[in-house]
Amino acid sequence: MAHQGVEFFEEHRRRLFGIAYRMLGSVADAEDMVQETFLRWQKSRPAEIKSTEAWLVTVITRLCLNHLKSARVQREEYVGVWLPEPLVAEGSPNPRENAEQAESLSIAFLVILETLSPTERAVYLLREVFGYAFDDVARIVRKSEANCRQLLGRARQHIAERRPRFPSSADQQRRLVEAFLEATNRGDLEGLMAVLSEDVTLITDGGADVPAPRRPVVGADAVSRMLLHQAPREEAASTVSRLVSINGRPGFVAYRGREPRAAVAFDLEGGRIRAIYLIGNPEKLAKLSSGPPKNHDHKHPVDEP
Repeated sequence: MAHQGVEFFEEHRRRLFGIAYRMLGSVADAEDMVQETFLRWQKSRPAEIKSTEAWLVTVITRLCLNHLKSARVQREEYVGVWLPEPLVAEGSPNPRENAEQAESLSIAFLVILETLSPTERAVYLLREVFGYAFDDVARIVRKSEANCRQLLGRARQHIAERRPRFPSSADQQRRLVEAFLEATNRGDLEGLMAVLSEDVTLITDGGADVPAPRRPVVGADAVSRMLLHQAPREEAASTVSRLVSINGRPGFVAYRGREPRAAVAFDLEGGRIRAIYLIGNPEKLAKLSSGPPKNHDHKHPVDEP
């Protein structure tokens, strides 16, 4: 019997990638999970599948849960702080995504999700972000509905304690990023501190091969001085930045020549920057190596630590 075709799978590819990326925090790993789901779909028996979407979401969620078991070991052995691989795009977030889906894609939110257990993460995403019924969630993660409600309650509480209480508007976010770039470009310590919260945190991910602080740097003064003075001035002069959307929020990618040196994302609250996520691991920047377009260039001294 001929399979029902690729078009049925393609209708759900975006959602499958969205689930896998939020679960794993890696574009490459999420793409692998989507491809493996597709291979299993090709081998499936259509007559036995009641709902294409339910079948595909179940397969990819379980693949991600299995993958996280090995990924958790790797991340415990990771050199320095682990941050998600950035999703970089020009322009604004996808208008078809609801507010919960858009927020759950941000680097700041993915960092919070990383502190949940794999099953808590799956339950929260499937129920709160993608809106699946409890009986469907329970079947997918192989837990009872009562257990899933407990897992969701713990995840909600954990997330509520860490998410911003006074989120910034999209316009305010962009203005803060532009002010951050302007202050660092001028070497303006006071101007930079003016856009940072007093307890701002700088989190860097350089991987094993790029020198970077192995622990977060905390406090407006310490963060400002590190950002302004870490890079040699001759290197800073040759670094340009491209304003982009990173995981649906304003951010920028710093380039030296055609090579990406860092993707910088922000967590904003109440009109100030409360966290800076600087991703300098070359493996996580590999997809950004096309270089900055000239009309988006901004001289910028921030480089990977």
